[in-house]
Amino acid sequence: MLSMIGLVGGLALLIYLTMKGMNLLVAGPLCALFVAICSGLPLFPQLVGEGEANFVGNYMTGFSGFISSWYLMFLLGAIFGKVMEDSGAADSVSKWIVSKIGMKRAVMAIVIACAVLTYGGVSLFVVAFSVYPMAVSLFREANLPRRFIPAALAFGSVTFTMTSAGSPEIQNWIPIEYLGTSPYAGWEVSLIVAVFMIIFGYWWLRRMITKAVANGETFMARENDPVNEDKVLPNPLFGIIPLVVVLIISFAFHDSLQQSALIIALLGGVIATYLLNRTYFKSFWSAVSEGTLGALIALGNTAAVVGFGGVAKAVPAFEVAVNAMTSIPGSPLIGGAIAVSVIAGMTGSASGGQAIALPLISPHYMDMGVNPEALHRVVSISSGALDSLPHNGYVVTTIRGICGESHKDAYNPVGALTVIVPLLGVILAIILFSFGLGI
Repeated sequence: MLSMIGLVGGLALLIYLTMKGMNLLVAGPLCALFVAICSGLPLFPQLVGEGEANFVGNYMTGFSGFISSWYLMFLLGAIFGKVMEDSGAADSVSKWIVSKIGMKRAVMAIVIACAVLTYGGVSLFVVAFSVYPMAVSLFREANLPRRFIPAALAFGSVTFTMTSAGSPEIQNWIPIEYLGTSPYAGWEVSLIVAVFMIIFGYWWLRRMITKAVANGETFMARENDPVNEDKVLPNPLFGIIPLVVVLIISFAFHDSLQQSALIIALLGGVIATYLLNRTYFKSFWSAVSEGTLGALIALGNTAAVVGFGGVAKAVPAFEVAVNAMTSIPGSPLIGGAIAVSVIAGMTGSASGGQAIALPLISPHYMDMGVNPEALHRVVSISSGALDSLPHNGYVVTTIRGICGESHKDAYNPVGALTVIVPLLGVILAIILFSFGLGI
């Protein structure tokens, strides 16, 4: 019981401190320490046998493991975004988009850009780095409140694209190992759910922004924003080509290199930006330096939360919670959705929720005769709901590390679009599968 109080209390404390603006490099280990103490987990590796769970060991394993896996992607993604900004390529693309679809559709342009990159295989963690400069330009041109930029970026990245059939993102690929399915599992239902998320989510985002504008909110410039100078900008095509380069390379090498394909893709984007726009740079190496610093901050914030998850998974209460979630009676689709979504919320990770729940639920549900394609799609969509609570690594990185906003100002629209919309989507998916569609 005390362990469960520690687990729930530690998670609630992490969310509270995150919303209050505490530095995650402090809040993450502090809340993990609370969980460890309540569960009687030894604090130091010297107090346990080799390989046994302890606070420092588990926290640092999660922390360092995330950094070793994602450092180069974060670094190159941040540099790519900065060189697009410094060269004027992002401004050029944004002005071209505005001229074609109109300023009233500036938000739609950001969502589309994120969706194309995400579905093309660019990691969720780095899509925002690439699109953010364009988003700032569009919001500035349209005079829209910038606190909605994280919501626009997240909506285009972690909802209808991340968990849809055919998506190269890991959240759509993890179930394949356990269910013997393909990335296109349940594609008919997936298509309907994706269309629903797009229409409803975009309507809700526009409604929130319109209401804020009606209340007098406008775009507030900052000192570190790219200066909107009357300078000659590169041809919009030279801003689009680097994005296409990232998309093509990541798609071409995804099967052979998986997430490492992003290293080549983003490096290709940086090189393409430099070669095409080198005469327009204010200072290429300053942009590289600024991108590097931004990447380190974003990476550290995210790793701090992942470390918390490493401690949470080691305490007895976590196993009890997992067993309870995976033993829910009723429809296997409902039980699977709840199990994966709750575990993803506890760990702050969609992929983590799947990786923990699927080994436990898939044999049981497959023995019951549940359709593997239906379970694949439901599990995938549900993993992208409660994972986006305030302490989620992507949420923290996007709101703070990339956009420079506070959770107080920016999280509510992010939560609406990345928690509630996917929850409605998974409910729709279960209903459609229950009627036999796609089975």
